[in-house]
Amino acid sequence: MTKRNKTQATKSKRNNKRQRSGRSSLAVAVSIITVILLVVAAACYQTIYAKSSRPAQTITVDKGDSYHGLLVTRLWSDQPLASRWIARAYVALMANKPLQAGGYQIPSQASLAQVVRIFDEGAKVSQFSLRIIEGKTVKDLYQLLKNTDGVVLTVLTPPADGYAWTDVMRDNEAVAKALNIQTPNGNLEGWFAPNTYQFAKGTTDIAILERLYQSQQKILEQAWAQRADNLPYKTPYEALIMASIIEKETGIKSERNLVAAVFVNRLRQGMRLQTDPTIIYGLFDRYDGKIYRSNIAEKTEYNTYQIDGLPPTPIALPSAEAILATMHPKDSDALFFVATGKGGHKFSRTYQEHQQAVAQYRATIAKKPN
Repeated sequence: MTKRNKTQATKSKRNNKRQRSGRSSLAVAVSIITVILLVVAAACYQTIYAKSSRPAQTITVDKGDSYHGLLVTRLWSDQPLASRWIARAYVALMANKPLQAGGYQIPSQASLAQVVRIFDEGAKVSQFSLRIIEGKTVKDLYQLLKNTDGVVLTVLTPPADGYAWTDVMRDNEAVAKALNIQTPNGNLEGWFAPNTYQFAKGTTDIAILERLYQSQQKILEQAWAQRADNLPYKTPYEALIMASIIEKETGIKSERNLVAAVFVNRLRQGMRLQTDPTIIYGLFDRYDGKIYRSNIAEKTEYNTYQIDGLPPTPIALPSAEAILATMHPKDSDALFFVATGKGGHKFSRTYQEHQQAVAQYRATIAKKPN
């Protein structure tokens, strides 16, 4: 074989090798793409059409709720979606109408596709309104749930005459276990946000309490993150305790920051809070509408005339406004306040000024007709 023929043969072999290598690379690329497509397809199916393990339930959609918030935060919180971005893309493509407020019945084992279709069709169920008043106690809240038509009791004990604080603590234990809440003395006071809510008929007591609890947590976390400097509270829970006291001390929104300042000043100076609502709360079922000298002298864990610092738990359900006031006390050196008898309170810097304000209050009350 001539040298020229040998060179041509070598080039031919090289070309054949390149062709085989190219075909092999293409086959590998096709295989990789196929695997990727199969994985994406499986993820799409798992996200969109796979059945959930949840029982049938009613879901309340509030004004301003989003598809993503409902699907990820509430419906799929316990068993996350296979792919959030696939869920987002599916909702963007398939949800033709804005999310409408109302109650919706979700069947058992519903898939994402089913839920989106239900929300999109606006298949609402009947609702009821639940008004939880700030300053009320967890006992009042439980009683309200037990006596509201449309609430299904699954954790709270059935309503009965003579609902006492021993019964409240039993309900607290069941609720704390269901919602995994850790709190001193097993008392859940303060942990549920007062407001007016809409729920679908058939909503369970624990679903309502979970929503109230999550709402209060969010309010407290946001307020704590934006709190003023140098507050005498080591934890958000301590601030929640103070917010409950402020809530009980005044119903006048413009006074809350000043009441907060008084208590902050007292804590900083090592003075006792000496606030009547803590005495009342610590009496529990013994409170008959009056505070006696013996009650003031009695050392309970809640009586701030007898204990230093804060009581062990909140004494009521504080509003978002009271929590914000706690985190942002007014710049004041007041140490005392007393009712004026005309609405509102008189704030004083010294005990002498306070005594004069007390005398004025008593004179005002004395002039009022019985």
